[in-house]
Amino acid sequence: MRDNEKDAASEDGGTTQISKPDYHMENHTACQTCGWTKNALKGEGKCYKYVFYGIESHRCVQMTPVVTCNERCVFCWRDHEGHAWEVDAEWDDPAAVADASIELQRKLLGGYKGNDDVPEERFDEAMKPRHVAISLDGEPTLYPYLPELIEEFHDRGITTYLVSNGTKPDVIADCEPTQTYISVDAADEQTFDEVVRAVDDDAWESLMETLDVLSDKDGRTVVRTTLIDGWNTDDAQGFARLYERASPDFIEMKAYMHVGHSRARLDRDAMPEHEDVRAFTDEVERLVEGYDTRKEVPRSLVTLLARDEDTWVEKLKKDSEFWSQQPYEN
Repeated sequence: MRDNEKDAASEDGGTTQISKPDYHMENHTACQTCGWTKNALKGEGKCYKYVFYGIESHRCVQMTPVVTCNERCVFCWRDHEGHAWEVDAEWDDPAAVADASIELQRKLLGGYKGNDDVPEERFDEAMKPRHVAISLDGEPTLYPYLPELIEEFHDRGITTYLVSNGTKPDVIADCEPTQTYISVDAADEQTFDEVVRAVDDDAWESLMETLDVLSDKDGRTVVRTTLIDGWNTDDAQGFARLYERASPDFIEMKAYMHVGHSRARLDRDAMPEHEDVRAFTDEVERLVEGYDTRKEVPRSLVTLLARDEDTWVEKLKKDSEFWSQQPYEN
């Protein structure tokens, strides 16, 4: 497997083996340590989200309040058989989910204490996370108290990064994370049905409504497209129309990674090279006005278009007042 395939598997919580994900769970809350968190602890590099947004990988919790998903994306590295449509659990309140996420992360990283490759100060920082990526698995908007959960994290001095498939526009409208991230993986409904394979018949209409919600949101917004060669890479103009409709602060384009369970659904040829991602980005940049900033991380096969040159979350900058404050203690 190529290095950038390993990178992608790590940063998105993936696995290169076709097996059940090794999640640490508390009822319906799940955490998994991203490979980049481990790398950052040892001083071996950070996730591309640091380059783009300033997220310190060793202080980032990758979690989900629900592993249930209402889509069966062809490119997903996860095992669709493990995604039951209904949750057979009593919902924990947002405070319990927030506390469980932090405690699970601490348990996952506890073995690095005293590691010769991990400076003590960096380990102590990792025990006090500054950021939560609500992105591990499933569709987080299916958790009925998601807006309140985001508030719980913010009350603990932690920024939030919500990743959603956009099928619950009302929930997206009610959530106020630090950054809202919507997946747009098809330029038209037919391709959407082939690539995303949503459970709900009205998923495409819901996604379009979510793009309208996104265009009106005050907070930082991102639209992300996973590029799959031979599936969704032949209509940059169609994607451009959707990007204009959503009017996000950032547009991410990332190559599909031939890892995990996706290998049973797609051939290796479906994974674009970084040059392909860059070329698609060039075409989108010509079609959509107002995005003049370009960043890219070739080893992760990802590019970023932005409205402004400064793309970092203000609170995550080390000279900010937020950074110097003491985070949540438990």
